[in-house]
Amino acid sequence: MHPAAPHPTPAAPNAHAVPASDAASAGGPVHPAAAGPAAADRPAPAPGAPARPGAAPTGVQGTSVPAQPTPSGGVRLDRRASDEGGGGDDYTLQAPDPRIAAEPHAAVCVACRAGRVDDDGYCENCGHAQPRERDHMEQECGPVAAVSDRGLRHHRNEDAFAVGTTTLPDGSPVSVAVVCDGVSSATRPDEASLAASRAANASLLDALPRGTHPQQAMHEAILAASEAVNALADEQPAEAREHAPQQNAPACTIVGAVVTAGLLVVGWVGDSRVYWIPVDRSAPPARLTEDDSWAAQMVAAGLMGEAEAYADHRAHAITGWLGADAYELEPHTAAFKPDRPGVVVVCTDGLWNYAESADEMAEAMPADAAARPLHAARVLVGHALDGGGHDNVTVALVPFPAAPRGAGSA
Repeated sequence: MHPAAPHPTPAAPNAHAVPASDAASAGGPVHPAAAGPAAADRPAPAPGAPARPGAAPTGVQGTSVPAQPTPSGGVRLDRRASDEGGGGDDYTLQAPDPRIAAEPHAAVCVACRAGRVDDDGYCENCGHAQPRERDHMEQECGPVAAVSDRGLRHHRNEDAFAVGTTTLPDGSPVSVAVVCDGVSSATRPDEASLAASRAANASLLDALPRGTHPQQAMHEAILAASEAVNALADEQPAEAREHAPQQNAPACTIVGAVVTAGLLVVGWVGDSRVYWIPVDRSAPPARLTEDDSWAAQMVAAGLMGEAEAYADHRAHAITGWLGADAYELEPHTAAFKPDRPGVVVVCTDGLWNYAESADEMAEAMPADAAARPLHAARVLVGHALDGGGHDNVTVALVPFPAAPRGAGSA
């Protein structure tokens, strides 16, 4: 793959063939993102265990970590869900009363298959919390597909994605994928990721048909996503802000890809990534983004080797994010002109923690991913779950070059 002119891409900071764009240099503000698979090590509630110790968990959490001395003070911590719940002892479910007719169209519990689900999302018979809409999401839009899963350790899914297709002014097809990861230590990270992904996707699908260059469109989309996340902070009542000043504003990371007939553009803030996997595997795969993280800064500054930096407990502390408390927003963008067909992998660290190098990602991805992107996305999510599923897992797959609208996976 060759960087597309006139947008040169910086040299790769590590062995993953990552075209460095305008990523932050060592010494910037840091937001500790979840420390990989070890960040959430509580067991998921066992099926049949009492699921209602109190109210349903609704809090939000995020990430951040201070790196080197800097004129700014932004710091965040990510993916540290403290209320993910623990299992309880198995117990006998109370049998439903057969004399009481079930209400027509009433939701039935997925655990006991007999109880009615109340308005709070709990079974009135066994008390089991029901799956939420965002626990597992799938979408296929033309040739683009995405899958997101809560994982096995977190109590909710704080990731979000948005995919779409449109055409450029000359009628050529273009595919878009945006993936966001909520900062778990912040308030309402699930809302932040959802707002950011929707705003960025809408911005791209509006700008590209009007002739905006894909790299400029990506830059503007990240700014639009940032504004959407910042707006969430303004929704908190003034009284709440006064009595809870320690709470971080909603925040998330963002990564996106725009694929046309001959150009691939990526953009990001944070530690979610984009990988390039050639279809014929005749050329080496590559990672196309450079993390805004403590570990990446240490490697780029020559202070640590890659293995040492990523083994450190501060490795996933993020140095860039979207949110009202972000010190300075610096969207990174890079453009490439691949010389062969391939698949673009857009994902959160919930996936790449289990396939970190480009070679590992290529090995985990099915060979027919370009023809069956939805199936391949499911396989990749399954790979992360099989590895432990310690974090939310989200991946979008975009075949390159862009296929005509309406083309889907088999």
